[in-house]
Order: sequence, then C-alpha cells, then structure tokens
Amino acid sequence: MESVERELRSLQNWLRSNPDVRRSAVVELHGGAPRPEEMGTAFDVLEPVTGNGWSAASFVMAVVAWRQSRPQRPRVEIRRAGTVIVLTDCSEEETERATRVLEAAQADGAPE
Repeated sequence: MESVERELRSLQNWLRSNPDVRRSAVVELHGGAPRPEEMGTAFDVLEPVTGNGWSAASFVMAVVAWRQSRPQRPRVEIRRAGTVIVLTDCSEEETERATRVLEAAQADGAPE
C-alpha cells in the first residue's frame, strides 16, 4: 500500500473514531486513475459528506489533531463544495480560516 493511501486511511479511521465527526459526517475516500506504473486505484481525496448537526470546527480540529500525531505531519487538502482548503502548518490562523471556509460552504448549500 503506498504511503499516501496509508495516510488517507489513517486519517479516515481517526475521523471515524471521533464522536463529534462520526455523528454528523461520513468521510469517504475517492480514488483517481492509477499512474502507468501502478496497479489498482490510487486514493487521493478524503471528502466529508455532512449531515445535520455537522460542525466545521469539530471536523477541522479532528484533522489537525490527526496531523499533529503523524511523524511527518503531511499536508492535508479538504475538498468541500468545489473549494479546496490546504492545511500545511495548522497554525491558529490557518485552522480558523479552514473552519470559516467550511462553514461558508455549508451555509451556501453544499450538497450533503
């Protein structure tokens, strides 16, 4: 299993184990076409599918906590309603911005 897929599965499991996230969102892995030298599907996107009571802040904080638990602290992209949010250093400013963007996507009627 390639490292990107392993990290995405780790994040997916982390989010599924978080009660706040689990109650209000399903986190799905989406695959892309494999590169010529690869077999099977390459997973490259982890996307929240939200329901009632979803909290952008809880979701972002769960992602930040997972990232901080990783030895290499990978860059994380969150895709929501056509918007891509990138977490690189998980500073307070970056975390607040990601939360605001996700809340705005939800308010704008992002598909659930």
